[in-house]
Amino acid sequence: MENNRRKFLKGLAGISGLASAGLPAIALAKTSTARIKDIRLAKMKTYVRLVFELDKVVDHSIFTLHNPERVVLDLKKVTMSHGMVDRLQANSLIRDIRSGVRHKHDLRIVFDLSEQVSPRSFLLGPSAKSGHRLVLDLHPATQHAQLKKSTQRDVIVAIDAGHGGKDPGATGHHGTHEKQVTLQIAKRLQTTINAQRGMRAVLIRKNDRFLHLRERIHKARELQADMMISIHADAFPDPRARGSSIYALSLDGASSETAHLLADNENASDLLFGDVKLSANDKMVKEVLFDLSLTGTIESSLDIGGEIIKQIRSVNRVHKKRVQQAGFAVLKAPNIPSVLLETAFISNPREEKKLRNIAFQKKVAKAITRGVNHYFARKAPPGTWLSALAEQRKQKRG
Repeated sequence: MENNRRKFLKGLAGISGLASAGLPAIALAKTSTARIKDIRLAKMKTYVRLVFELDKVVDHSIFTLHNPERVVLDLKKVTMSHGMVDRLQANSLIRDIRSGVRHKHDLRIVFDLSEQVSPRSFLLGPSAKSGHRLVLDLHPATQHAQLKKSTQRDVIVAIDAGHGGKDPGATGHHGTHEKQVTLQIAKRLQTTINAQRGMRAVLIRKNDRFLHLRERIHKARELQADMMISIHADAFPDPRARGSSIYALSLDGASSETAHLLADNENASDLLFGDVKLSANDKMVKEVLFDLSLTGTIESSLDIGGEIIKQIRSVNRVHKKRVQQAGFAVLKAPNIPSVLLETAFISNPREEKKLRNIAFQKKVAKAITRGVNHYFARKAPPGTWLSALAEQRKQKRG
């Protein structure tokens, strides 16, 4: 700690000395330029790599131009010996290389290309054999796209329509069964999600059949789902209760009396503490391992629920403004972020009518899809098309 303090004070003293000599440190930095000592070009298996040897770190930017295809590399406060780029031989991708001075101190290098490319660049610090280096890779766009298409998968969203078969769920004042409206909404949700590029929705149940909660979790795991959304339309003793709400798992129990009551109702048919087998014999070890496996999943579930509830607000009154947490058994799937959406209260006559309405069902499906889109735009699983798309957008912003 003391050494760091001394270094800091010594640095201040150095800056003061420069200022007293009539040359401020900032002015010195502005007039300081880097030099390109060498340029190497290599034809890799699927792309072309250029390495710029530098005597110090530089700021740079890259952009592409079309018709004709070009990549432009701008280097701030950099000089280069005349004719250095002329000795680089053209190839099937790079037709010509040109350079020029910009704003007196900056350098621009233009690569004339035979086809569209996806450029990537990164800086390497000095090593025992080399100094600072700027690496520029030019990936042919067509080849890059073919590779991504063959190696990237869709994100998989499992949609669980609550209840079914001998378990009708809650029943509304006009005789509407929960199992009916949840399946209808689930099917509409599947349609809207499948219309999104890079996503694939799969129904846990496709018809009016009974599934144990364990079976629902097991099927989601078999599908290797990246997310599970459980659709419900539960009842409450007070018929005035209305609005939508969304739940993620809570290891500590229900977060409200409402959540506690609803969780009890859902779990009554099939109590389940996850569908995972651990080899550890010690009970405490099993509990710790299970808790650890769920911690990250719960955080992701809360994130997903937050995105969905923002969108549901435009469709229906929100019963709870934040994502609630309860011990719903169907949410206890380790490594699969899961949320349970109470679309509306079927015990409220007005909301029962809305739940039967096709237009309302479609609005709910679209709202959920928007929420899912927003989540995956930030946290798409590695190896998916959406993850690659997010990386491309990040590179363009950079």
